[in-house]
Amino acid sequence: MAQRKREAREPGRAMRMSVELPLWRALTGYRILTFCYAVVLFALAYEQYAHPLGAAAYFAVLTVWMGLTWNRVLSPERCTKHFLATDLAIALTGILLTPVIDTHAHVVGGHPTLPSIWTAGAVLGFAIKGGWRWAAMASALVAVANVVERGSFARDTVHNVLLVWVASVAIGYVVEVARASERTLARALRIDAATRERERLARDIHDSVLQVLAMVQRRGAEIGGEAAELGRLAGEQEVALRTLVAGGVVPAARTASGTGDEEEPGPVHARVAEKDGDEGPESGGLCDLRALLAPYAGARVSLAEPGAPVLLEATAAGELTAAVGAALDNVRKHAGVDAQAWILLEDEPDAVLVTVRDDGPGIPEGRLSAAEREGRLGVALSIRGRLRDLGGSAELLSVPGQGTEVELRVPREPEASRGSEAKR
Repeated sequence: MAQRKREAREPGRAMRMSVELPLWRALTGYRILTFCYAVVLFALAYEQYAHPLGAAAYFAVLTVWMGLTWNRVLSPERCTKHFLATDLAIALTGILLTPVIDTHAHVVGGHPTLPSIWTAGAVLGFAIKGGWRWAAMASALVAVANVVERGSFARDTVHNVLLVWVASVAIGYVVEVARASERTLARALRIDAATRERERLARDIHDSVLQVLAMVQRRGAEIGGEAAELGRLAGEQEVALRTLVAGGVVPAARTASGTGDEEEPGPVHARVAEKDGDEGPESGGLCDLRALLAPYAGARVSLAEPGAPVLLEATAAGELTAAVGAALDNVRKHAGVDAQAWILLEDEPDAVLVTVRDDGPGIPEGRLSAAEREGRLGVALSIRGRLRDLGGSAELLSVPGQGTEVELRVPREPEASRGSEAKR
C-alpha cells in the first residue's frame, strides 16, 4: 500500500522505474556472464601469459569487485556515478595491464585483453545511467586504452572499438528518448486527471448553482420591481460562472434576459436507492434502474422497461439517471411543455442502454457546438461528461422538425451482470 501511494505521488518516477528496470536487470546478467567468460579465458591461457601471477592478481581483484557489486546495477539508485567510474577504471586498468602481463606475440596477434568483453558492461552502465553523451565519453576512454594496449590502429581493434561505441551510444539515445516520452506521458496523465476533475466540478455546478441563478433571473424578471434588479444580478453572476466553468474570460456585466436559448438541461438530482432502502433484496451496491426511472414517467413521458430488474452499480445508476433527467429537462425547455417524450430501458448482456426520444422541433445543426463555446455545457457535461466518466457513451441524433433522440449506454460491471442474469 505504501508503495502504491508513493507511485501515485510520483507517477513519472514510477513509470521510469518500470521501463528502466528490465535494462538494469539485463546489464546485471551481462556483467555476470561476461565476467565468467573472462575468467574461463584466463584459466585456459594461464600458462601462456608472460606473468601469470600478475594476471591472477588482477582477476582476484576483479572477482572481489564483482562479488561486492554484482547487484549494484539492478536499479539506477544503486548504480551511482562513483560506482560507474570505479567500474570503468578497473576495466581500463585491465586493458592497460594486458601488454605488461601477456606476451608481445599475443598482444600483436589480437589476443583478448584481461577483462575481455566485460569492459562493455561498464560502458553500457554509463549509457543507461546518463544517456548517449555519457556512453560516448566512456567509449572514448575504452578506445584510447585499446589503442594504447595494441600500440597501433589495428583492424580488429578499430572494429571492436566502433562496435562498442555504436552500441553504447545507440542504447544511451534510446534511453533518453524513452525518458522524454515518459515525462510527456506523465504530464498528459496529470492534465487529463485535472481536466476530468474540472469537468466533474463544472457538472455539479451546472446542475445546481447555475440552474438556481437562472431560475432567480427568470422569476425576478416576472415579478418586477426590486426582484427584477435581483434577477439581473443573478443573470450576471450566471454568465460569469458559466464563463469560468468553460475556462474563458469573465465578462463585465449583462442585463437580465431569458434563458430559453440554452442548450443545457435543468437541475437533476439522481434518485439513487440506498442499500437499506430502494435496493430491495439485492446487496453489494446494486440498484434497480426501473425504480430510479419510474418517477420520470407521467402524462407527457412514457417509460418502457423490461419485466425483470435492471441492476447497475449504485454510483453508475445515479449518474445514468441524472443524465436521463438532464435529457428530459432539455425536452421541456426546448421542445415545449406540450412535447411528448419516451424513455426506453434495455438490459443488454454487457451494457445498459437508455434511449430518450421526443417529438419536438429538433436541434439546429451546429447549435450544440456553439452552446459549448458559449459556456452552456448541459449536453457536454451533464450528459456526455457523465457517461464518459462511467466508461460509456452518449449519442445524440437530431433532425430539425423530427425531434431528438439521445442514446445512453453504460457498460455493466461483471458482478452486476451476474446478478442480473441470476434474477432472470
